[in-house]
Amino acid sequence: MPSPISTRSALILIVIAQFLGTSLWFAGNAAAPELEVLLGQQDLVPLITTMVQLGFVVGTFGYAFFSIPDRYSPSDVFFFSTVLAAASNLILLLLPLEVSLVLGSRFLTGFFLAGIYPVGMKIAADYVEKGLGSALGFLVGALVLGTAFPFLLKAFELSVSWKLLLLVTSGLAIGSGALVGFGIPDGPFRKINPKLDLSLLPSFAKNKALKGAAGGYFGHMWELYTFWAFLPALIFFLSEGKIEGTTQAVWTFVIIAAGGVSCAVGGLISLKKGSERVALISLLGSGICGLVLLIYPQLPIGIIFPLLLIWGLFVTADSPQFSTLVAQSVKPEHRGTALTLVNCLGFGLTIASIQVARFLSGFLEAKIYLGLLAVGPLLGLAIYGYFRKFKQKIEP
Repeated sequence: MPSPISTRSALILIVIAQFLGTSLWFAGNAAAPELEVLLGQQDLVPLITTMVQLGFVVGTFGYAFFSIPDRYSPSDVFFFSTVLAAASNLILLLLPLEVSLVLGSRFLTGFFLAGIYPVGMKIAADYVEKGLGSALGFLVGALVLGTAFPFLLKAFELSVSWKLLLLVTSGLAIGSGALVGFGIPDGPFRKINPKLDLSLLPSFAKNKALKGAAGGYFGHMWELYTFWAFLPALIFFLSEGKIEGTTQAVWTFVIIAAGGVSCAVGGLISLKKGSERVALISLLGSGICGLVLLIYPQLPIGIIFPLLLIWGLFVTADSPQFSTLVAQSVKPEHRGTALTLVNCLGFGLTIASIQVARFLSGFLEAKIYLGLLAVGPLLGLAIYGYFRKFKQKIEP
């Protein structure tokens, strides 16, 4: 068991580990162009993305159903999950390369990422009694920066062998697991849920405060990953084809990376204004940005980047704050399970949202089918507003 460390040290380590561990999430996407050539397979990126998301959804449900983050040491769960996720990532180097193997590898990687992202938030919650929104702001911000990183590589036109890419990301993940498993002991505010309680998940359905926080989070998730996935296409469309290639990649990186900064800044603001206010203002702001696309028939090119940058700032800032509200709506011994379950359902929505957008892209302009993403934030605000009157304080 690691020696006791300060809250500050624990949070710094978990932010670094989160960034390194979740690099596995996008390793397949970065390797996809070379794999497409080797396999003679087109459009591999959407399949790879879907399999990772699907694996994460299945994994988070499994972790939540068996209450793994609450029944066992979250640091140990994080460590073993990173090792298994890294091994799943490396399968492609050990077996004959086939499309089915690539997809299976990405599914398993996503499955074990369920023990990294939500469990990292659980560890942070175990170290912070007050100001959790700030801690999670930096944690989610690290994940957002990891999301933007492949676009930076593309902007500089850096070519990295897919084998080296998988080796490096797997090594980073194992290093992140060791950092947590051997460097971060269980937090001082952790409460153990020692037994498997199959009635726990159904009981969450009766928790109105949890349903309100989850509803807001779901509205945010309906919008987030679809916005990221189709952002290059939106930039190309709004600029009438004038912004493409390297410039398009730079724009995409800056807009997504700005969301990492807004997560951290929103977390700091939440210390004074509260997580609820930051979450709701951010959700409303991102919804308004979507509505702007629907209302204005054509945007001047000088407005495009500022609008998308503002959208990129708002679209992520609510994520750590809704996760904070989720954690605060349940007992400490159930936080890991609640966070993991809400992640499961939220990422399940991202799969549906992306597929709906792909379908609509067949006969609608990019500004229309992406502007319609505003439905998510607006519904999220309505759901949260309905359950707000039932908000309750959970004593530690």
